[in-house]
Amino acid sequence: MTEDQPTSGEIDERTDAAGEPIRAAGAVLWRPSADGIEVALVHRPRYDDWSLPKGKLDAGELPAHAAAREVAEETGFSCVLSRFLTRVNYSVPELDGSRAPKVVDYFSARAHDGAFTRNSEVDELRWLRMDQARGLLSYPHDVGVLDAFDQLPVDSATVLLVRHAKAGKRSEWAGDDVLRPLSRAGQRQRDALHSLLPLFGPTRIYSAPRLRCEQTVAPIAADLGIDIAIEPLFSEEGYLTDPAAAVDRMLRIAAGTGTALVCSQGGAIPDLVTRLADSAGLALGEVASRKGSVWTLTFSRDRYSSNGRGPALRLAAADYLADPFG
Repeated sequence: MTEDQPTSGEIDERTDAAGEPIRAAGAVLWRPSADGIEVALVHRPRYDDWSLPKGKLDAGELPAHAAAREVAEETGFSCVLSRFLTRVNYSVPELDGSRAPKVVDYFSARAHDGAFTRNSEVDELRWLRMDQARGLLSYPHDVGVLDAFDQLPVDSATVLLVRHAKAGKRSEWAGDDVLRPLSRAGQRQRDALHSLLPLFGPTRIYSAPRLRCEQTVAPIAADLGIDIAIEPLFSEEGYLTDPAAAVDRMLRIAAGTGTALVCSQGGAIPDLVTRLADSAGLALGEVASRKGSVWTLTFSRDRYSSNGRGPALRLAAADYLADPFG
């Protein structure tokens, strides 16, 4: 479902009774080409405009869900999300003549399988170089989204760093803490992550040696038909013993093929992300790590010389999603 742009005269009938912003999401859909990369723009006959694929969130969706769904609906292509790009805020007209706030989250998305078919909302799709796309887009804020996309090379590496889902109180568990399982609330968080994280196309999964960590990512591993690699450096005690080794291990994981999913603990994640950010000159402020939360870590492959001692990667961006669905 597609909606109006900031300068459109359409009346938006979907307003929130509580005055909350209308939420939407979209993506810069891209693919490699002989000239570098191409991005997809869609033409909407209702407005006679060229824009990036986007649309409103359905009930129960997160922005990442909506972005991937809208790409499929408007372009005919499935995609793999990588990083969050930017958030655009504007207002849209309502039936009573007032204006309602609107928030659109944009992601980078690599095109996968599919083919465009003309539909009721989009009658044309064009794959264009970045300079061509900037010249064709109808709205300045879409050009700003392309600028955000263009800040990082498309061959960057992605790691999804997850804190395990809820496992109840340690004081109420009589057994070995290593074997403390997910609680019912944790199982709901696990299911939410199972819905979200495959949108980013993980192909490798690592876990601290804790049952609750393994259970958090087990459904995704089962879907992929792969084993979970156990990494002691991402447990709290393993990390505290040698933080530098854990940072190096994370860089080596990031340097592997495809997106990696790593499940760790609250005693390791904040310091690990902070060290990666500090070494890259990124200012993140306080690094949160709620149970069931996700850090999408984007590593640049061309901004760091390893001097032969480690992976040629540096953290280029870090985006945080607190506990999906609360």
